Amino acid sequence: MTDSAKYLIHARITADGVVERSDVVGAVFGQTEGLLGDELDLRDLQQSSKIGRIDVRIDSENGQSFGEITIASGLDKVETSILAASLEAITRVGPCESRVEVTDIEDMRSAQRREVVERAKELLADSFDDSVMDSTEILTEVREANRVERIDEYDGYPAGPRVDDSDAVVVVEGRADVLTLLKYGIKNGVAVEGTNVPDAVADLTRERTVTAFLDGDRGGELILKELAQVGDIDYVAFAPEGHSVEDLSRHELMAALREKVPFESVDLGTDAGDDATPSADGSAAARNGDGSERTSAVAATDGSTQPAPDADDGPAEPVSPETTNEPGRGADAADAADAGPTAATEQATAAVADAASADATSAEAVDDSRGSDVEETDTADDDATDDEPLTLRDHVEAVVAAGSNHARLLDADNRVVAEVPAADAFEAVSGSDGTPVALVLDGELSQRVLDVAAQRGVDHIVAESEGEYVKRPASVRVVTADRMLSA
Repeated sequence: MTDSAKYLIHARITADGVVERSDVVGAVFGQTEGLLGDELDLRDLQQSSKIGRIDVRIDSENGQSFGEITIASGLDKVETSILAASLEAITRVGPCESRVEVTDIEDMRSAQRREVVERAKELLADSFDDSVMDSTEILTEVREANRVERIDEYDGYPAGPRVDDSDAVVVVEGRADVLTLLKYGIKNGVAVEGTNVPDAVADLTRERTVTAFLDGDRGGELILKELAQVGDIDYVAFAPEGHSVEDLSRHELMAALREKVPFESVDLGTDAGDDATPSADGSAAARNGDGSERTSAVAATDGSTQPAPDADDGPAEPVSPETTNEPGRGADAADAADAGPTAATEQATAAVADAASADATSAEAVDDSRGSDVEETDTADDDATDDEPLTLRDHVEAVVAAGSNHARLLDADNRVVAEVPAADAFEAVSGSDGTPVALVLDGELSQRVLDVAAQRGVDHIVAESEGEYVKRPASVRVVTADRMLSA
């Protein structure tokens, strides 16, 4: 009956005593019998399925009973209203006095219509949004599919279709990274497929302009060190810290490539040597301030000469005097001093000793308080330390590792533009002449200093620690001193 019911009668019953469901049903049939005539007799209507079963829910509490009567009706509005009113004629249920009040006559069709409307809204919202593509989406999807399908191979390793004939290549970690580059229109990517860089890719890097685009994790750093030892890298770009190249969106990937830095400005720790790109013959191609290359022996930090990748190539070439004595590169000899007893080391040590002796003489003329009890070797070491560092790592060691509580602004050649107390870093960046390239800060990097550095075009910031940022500009690469010095 519920399926064909038009209306639903709701009535509330109260009895002055404890009654049960059967008592209420018997009172409904018994006290309405003959009240409305034969046409509206409840028994006849129920037998002809014009009304449904009488549902009663009754509870007793404190000697009284409370409940609800529900009757489904297939009659019209007038007949249903008369039938509902007849229920209020019930005055007794069993031995107890009772009262019945009709609270509502619900139109079942209205409820069904509301359900239909609500469901139609859900279908309209969920079923049609993704089914229609505009022309731009169609073109984009087809183009991206075409790019992905054209992934090629270079000597058995995943690569884009333009690697063979392009003057520049982008070296990434795996096949998924090459697919991501192709997806965003970059067709000259090649994958090394792990930390063991293949010979084919290493040879390719010596012939092209190479950008190493690596994940922002430990694996990316290891691949970069391997590439530095067996290949020749020109630029380095990293995905945001903790992210992989394959996970980047178009905007993030393009931003990371735009922020690539020259390889010589990247610190590789003791594995590859500061500011050096190890090549296949065992020597290191390092960049001078004017972008030219100089040659120095690859040396280990313990004083022993590091073996060349190809032992058959013979001993490393000594440092040429022209390169060692280049303008602005006087401290290059200090870089070679750790290389052990090689010809390059002896020349570099001699250059440092000469410069130190000259500086020591000048220092004694200015300040006689040093006295003759200071040994000449100690004076040479102090003066060598006073020379301006040539790499970003040297500046970090001099400012942060030494606990100077200062900040340095550097230009593109890693020369000091300004050095101020750490508390005055904001004023130094905002008021500096020209465009500083890097900031080394012995202190916590605040949002205020980070914002003004981004506005002034600073590319790199190395700080003792990082503060809490509300927003982090994508144009500035921030790294802590601990991470750089321990790399």
